[in-house]
Amino acid sequence: MKYKDYYAALGVPRDADLDAIKKAYRKLAREHHPDMSKAPGAEARFKEVAEAYATLKDPEKRAAYDELGRHPAGEPFSPPPQWGRDHATNGSAFDEMDLEDLLAAMGRGRRGPRQGPMPRDGRDLETTIRISLEDAHRGRTVHLSLDDGGQERTLEVSVPPGVRDGQKLRLRGKGGKGQNGGTDGDIYLHITLAPHRIFRTDHQDLYFDLVLTPWEAALGTEAEVPTLDGPVTLTVPPGTRSGRKLRLRGRGLANGRSAPGDLYAVVLIDVPATLTERERELFEALAKDSSFHPRTAPTGATS
Repeated sequence: MKYKDYYAALGVPRDADLDAIKKAYRKLAREHHPDMSKAPGAEARFKEVAEAYATLKDPEKRAAYDELGRHPAGEPFSPPPQWGRDHATNGSAFDEMDLEDLLAAMGRGRRGPRQGPMPRDGRDLETTIRISLEDAHRGRTVHLSLDDGGQERTLEVSVPPGVRDGQKLRLRGKGGKGQNGGTDGDIYLHITLAPHRIFRTDHQDLYFDLVLTPWEAALGTEAEVPTLDGPVTLTVPPGTRSGRKLRLRGRGLANGRSAPGDLYAVVLIDVPATLTERERELFEALAKDSSFHPRTAPTGATS
């Protein structure tokens, strides 16, 4: 009989807990699954990790395997005499057996090949959906069409409020069906946000341009501005300059874990492209009487 290092096959330490073993197996199974990888040796590697997982996930088999001690992988060895008596394998003809069959025979009172097909976990599936900013803010239900091993499957999924652009949602157990007692796979849902005609995003914060007239910026005003939950009134303080960001706290994107982001109105000051005679008179009077000179160097400035 030749020794197989099941811990090395999964890349986990010998004291790894069951969660670490499952995580390692699922990662390697996805990587080497015959339906996912066409690399040379992928199928053999998939069978190797599946065999290791079948033993290490079973507490009784894992304990019996650990009692065999540590040996170099591929080295011939024989279980201790007491091992065969403890685990009811009749303790004979070990040299003719495979380690997998030996462990599979535990508790049956006889040697023999393992019975039944090996458990096979379902495939993990991935897909991308594009949603609007409003849907990301409020949440929505989407219908996905998935290719599951050549079979088309439709699934209804609830996207929660507060998802972000680039976020990946994991839908546990919604992927490919496991076989022979294997675990169902997961679905990984990649979220992208469609561009919005008004708002720009920065994580949970939103930005939009607020265009003011020169007199609104100078005198201050009350402006109705948009939000994802409907228009609100924003107070523009007197003396507001172009480029200033006016914050509306909590009016940004929803956040499923904490408070929503903020909304920022970025001030832009515009002027009339053409002036009436009266407007020209007023601007000329302002230019004559105003002491404001924005291009004057500050006191103490040096060239």
